[in-house]
Amino acid sequence: MELRIFTEPQQGARYEDLLAVAQATERADFAGFFRSDHYVKMGDVDGKPGPTHAWVTLAGLARETASIRLGTLVSPITFYRPGPLAIAVAQVDAMSGGRIDFGIGAGWFEVEHSAYGLDFPALGARFDRLEEAMEQIHGLWTTPEGTTFSHAGRFHTFVDSPALPKPAQRPHPPIIIGGRGAKRTPELVARYASDFNLPFTPIEEVAPAIERINKVCADRGRNPSEIVKSTTMVLCLGASDTEVNRRASAIGRQADELREAGAAGTTDEVLDKLGRYREAGIQRVYLQVLDLGDLDHIAQAGADLIPALAET
Repeated sequence: MELRIFTEPQQGARYEDLLAVAQATERADFAGFFRSDHYVKMGDVDGKPGPTHAWVTLAGLARETASIRLGTLVSPITFYRPGPLAIAVAQVDAMSGGRIDFGIGAGWFEVEHSAYGLDFPALGARFDRLEEAMEQIHGLWTTPEGTTFSHAGRFHTFVDSPALPKPAQRPHPPIIIGGRGAKRTPELVARYASDFNLPFTPIEEVAPAIERINKVCADRGRNPSEIVKSTTMVLCLGASDTEVNRRASAIGRQADELREAGAAGTTDEVLDKLGRYREAGIQRVYLQVLDLGDLDHIAQAGADLIPALAET
């Protein structure tokens, strides 16, 4: 099982904070550092100094880290036009030496759209935009060099695009698509994804969701084993119950609630939880770190969890 660190900068973080966490993630031998793509805080925090742009942040981190994977969980298509987004992701992939994973979704948080002047259509229309954008972004990245890409869409039309620049990773960076939808999400995953993410999902829902993905892949002639199955959990690790309680309190949560819903508790408790998810079919876990100032938490998690999971 592979472990990556996942952050929520809209809750209040500067670039310097994210850089410190990313570099701590790399030192601790985690496989990647990922961030949300949001513009407005959630819950009872002040959110200061305000949001950081996901792909601007990742461009900086691409130059200030050396080995970890970098990416978003996930970028809402409602924030972007597909052409400029394809260019930005390709450029950051090149800046990182080919270490980007591209997380993309339909968008869900209406408040941030109204706060920053963005359209927020109904769910079906957002999925329509996502489907078209995926076809166009994929087309831009996979069009052979020296030829052009054209696509007449409902929302955006491309006419003789040079389809440049190309990402460093060929034919394109791994694509992360997530969600628990039973119809349109599996179709998109089967067509485009390298990573199917089930965010904050109870263990009893994991196997049925994976089974849906595998069935759609089989129907489309794609090998389901090509797609990594992942989930996201809040991390709250401690050497003792006292330390677990302290870390839970620091993020405004209860330790017992986190033990139920997240990767929380002592090392043995967290390893047991991760092991049960692995048995259910999860191959990768994005550990959500909410206290970005607690770099010791990341170091401790890397030392306690990564070697143990590698041995089993």
